[in-house]
Amino acid sequence: MSTLARSSEAVATGPPPPHRTRTYSPTAEAVPGTETALGAGASHAALSLSGAGEPSRSARLRGCPKRDGLHLVSHLEQPRVIPQGGIVDIPYIVIDQLVPDQQQVWKTYFGDADRPRNVEEGIWRRTQERATAGQSGWAASDDARRRIIHYRYRYGLVPTTAAPAIGLTDLYLYHSASAPADEIEAHHDALWDSLATGGWKEAPGGFLWTRRDLKCRITEHDVHPQDAAAGRTLPAGYRSLDVQIASVSYAPPPAVRQLPWNVLSTGIRFKDRPGTPTRVPDLSVLADMRPFQVEIGCGTSVEAGIPPLHRLHEIYRVTDRQGHEPREHRFTLSPTADTLLHEVLTEPEEKTAEFVEMFRACFLAEPTPAMWALKELKDAGHLVGPVITNNFDVLAARAGLDECFMRRYDQAVPDVEWVDGAKALLVIGLHADRRKVQARARARGMQIVYLDPEGFWHDGQFMPYPLEGPQDGDLVCRATAAEALPALVNLLNQQAG
Repeated sequence: MSTLARSSEAVATGPPPPHRTRTYSPTAEAVPGTETALGAGASHAALSLSGAGEPSRSARLRGCPKRDGLHLVSHLEQPRVIPQGGIVDIPYIVIDQLVPDQQQVWKTYFGDADRPRNVEEGIWRRTQERATAGQSGWAASDDARRRIIHYRYRYGLVPTTAAPAIGLTDLYLYHSASAPADEIEAHHDALWDSLATGGWKEAPGGFLWTRRDLKCRITEHDVHPQDAAAGRTLPAGYRSLDVQIASVSYAPPPAVRQLPWNVLSTGIRFKDRPGTPTRVPDLSVLADMRPFQVEIGCGTSVEAGIPPLHRLHEIYRVTDRQGHEPREHRFTLSPTADTLLHEVLTEPEEKTAEFVEMFRACFLAEPTPAMWALKELKDAGHLVGPVITNNFDVLAARAGLDECFMRRYDQAVPDVEWVDGAKALLVIGLHADRRKVQARARARGMQIVYLDPEGFWHDGQFMPYPLEGPQDGDLVCRATAAEALPALVNLLNQQAG
């Protein structure tokens, strides 16, 4: 199969391209590492535009002539393409006209950083199985729907007439759905309608559509090649459909394409069973547990005005969550109930603005009093080692603290930089021990101290959000970082003075 077309053509204003149904290709897809960028698939169908009134897949195949053992699909009536939505040009400007201080922040913490902080990445894999029945709706052995989302965005400085801007320079979004054939059929038809509504143009040779600086490839599988390679089986009658949307100049390397499937292979995360921790009124207990290390979660980011992580769940339709209620929300698993791709294909400008809002908020945020308090604790020798962080907001680094970054996908349990002699681990604003940092600290004999209000205020109402996994012997201080950390600094300074 040929490599991807490179095109930044505007949406055609003349007659639309020929209207075709799915075309079955004999080319087999290898697992990433041997396929072409955004490759097609084994036992797959590459999709092209289709409109209302199209016969069912089985009816189309029964009525089509064959060549070399493959069904050929004749052209059907051409749909009316109505371009809608805004225009996405890459680079897509995220923050325009940086002032000198912002340019220095970029150079210091993003351009020449210890890790690629100019890359934003997220992966969700949701599966329908007995262990997830409450959120996935699993009821029987033939319930095995699956949804995988992987996004990876690269940002860079973009020259403008007055001052440089921050722009989205590479966009990559991967969506894989596995479901009963009738749901995949409906999903496929809905994608056809969305491509037509959004004014996407089919590239020569099929398999690919472009809309200015974006490209979209859609591939359908009887048996997904990743499942075949891993020895996974789905129930009879299941199919899979992959959609890859990217900026036209970006070709994801094999390691990037493989990453969500590596994450899938680690299995679902089982929540910790909470023990009976001891409540403490403040952090004064740490005076007798020095030196200590610290792990921070998104609670410190929220204090800086950055949206909570459940905002990403809303943007990428990971669950049916709408609003702020911190309950277990149902997974989005049925392709017919999944609106993400429709939003991207029909209104790419509006959806791209949502995609970049987290990075924009992180860049514009400033270190909080809690972060500066951690810096004082570090300078005084009470806090040792890097800040173990699950956050990509860079606030710890901007406060002058080294980071041990844990929100990564190349390791299920990332390495931690422990300091010999550290007596405690202070865990701030982190709901669950997803990277097993606290479990490993306990194994080292460290005292775990949680700092978390176990809830948040919304519209004048306190919404409880209990910690997931404090164990017997752990300590929990129900307070905000903004309150408790400066108070700890003052206490230790008084003791030293």
